[in-house]
Amino acid sequence: MKTKAYLTNRSRSFYIAFLIIFTFIFVFFNLAEELVENELTAFDTSITNFILGFMNDAVTSFMKFITKLGAMGTIISLLPICAGLMLWQKKKWEAMALIAAVSGGAVFNLVLKFIFKRERPTLHRLIEEFGYSFPSGHSMMSMIFYGMVTYFLLLFLKNKTAKSVVLVAGITVVSLIGVSRIYLGVHYPSDVLSGFAAGGAWTMICILALHFIVQRRKMKSDYD
Repeated sequence: MKTKAYLTNRSRSFYIAFLIIFTFIFVFFNLAEELVENELTAFDTSITNFILGFMNDAVTSFMKFITKLGAMGTIISLLPICAGLMLWQKKKWEAMALIAAVSGGAVFNLVLKFIFKRERPTLHRLIEEFGYSFPSGHSMMSMIFYGMVTYFLLLFLKNKTAKSVVLVAGITVVSLIGVSRIYLGVHYPSDVLSGFAAGGAWTMICILALHFIVQRRKMKSDYD
């Protein structure tokens, strides 16, 4: 009975994961389609104007700090630390999954940018950035890196309060990084949302792949 219940819960978890992946992909392709058809102007303008309504020196300083948390340099600096801590805790496959997710996500983002070749906004830039705009690299990579780290912490932690704090912190950091890209004038809102969608789909795929590998190895060891 316990085995049957375990398999049922596992199947349910996989169905939920695939549903989440489908939702992320659906959002991304809808945004991509509207971009190709030049139908994002009103959407981008309304959200950008709303965010810029909060502009002042203090908010600008905060956004410049927050946006650095999503920079590739920051993520590359944090990656070996997080992977090293996982290896120290004998979480080899989790460490490898994190490295693979970030590395693959970076390449994936460059490919998508090259496909769509959307130019960045030019009206109110507060910082200088280069390269194409869609999807946002900061948004996509922060979704992948901080999303994976948050997921692993939720698995490793036992205390429910600690789990809640980690979940809220992870969502807040990723969301603020996305908002900062719009506020600082280097991305359109649709760039940020597409980055979250692509990053979310890739993160879930990596998590599913990790669980598949771990379960296969566990089954193999049980038969040996």
